[in-house]
Amino acid sequence: MKIESMEDLFLAEIEDLYDCEKRLTKALPKMARASTSPELRQAFESHLKETQGHVERLEKVFSALGKQPKAETCEAIKGLIEEGEEMISNTDQSPVRDAGIIAAANRVEHYEMAAYGSARNFAQTLGLTAAVTLLEQTLEEEKKADKKLTQLAETKINAEALRSAPVHHR
Repeated sequence: MKIESMEDLFLAEIEDLYDCEKRLTKALPKMARASTSPELRQAFESHLKETQGHVERLEKVFSALGKQPKAETCEAIKGLIEEGEEMISNTDQSPVRDAGIIAAANRVEHYEMAAYGSARNFAQTLGLTAAVTLLEQTLEEEKKADKKLTQLAETKINAEALRSAPVHHR
């Protein structure tokens, strides 16, 4: 789609986010299963429920625009998910893997925070009040998910990873 207006730009952003969230509904259960930490597994399971809600909110945004929901391939999220899957397959199930999963998930959350922030700002510029509210709700949930993952890493997982594996100094 050629982008020629702010409306086109906003729609392209929403289509990208729709693909992103749909892909994450498939990736989050894999991340949960790969986790050894019960708290990390629970965080992913909880965020999966939120992510399903993010898909529904985006569908409401499409509806408010008079459009059918459409996913435009999000190459960035495809790459971030692929990196996370590679990290999982290259690391034995352990606290070290949990630390790596958190790092991969934080990258995803930061991408989403940037994308939702931009989409919300575009909706604001276009005077799409209902879309602003829906996008702001999701943006806040993404920020909370990122913060929860970071707190798990800082308060527990990273220290467990250090204790569980030999330290290699170079």
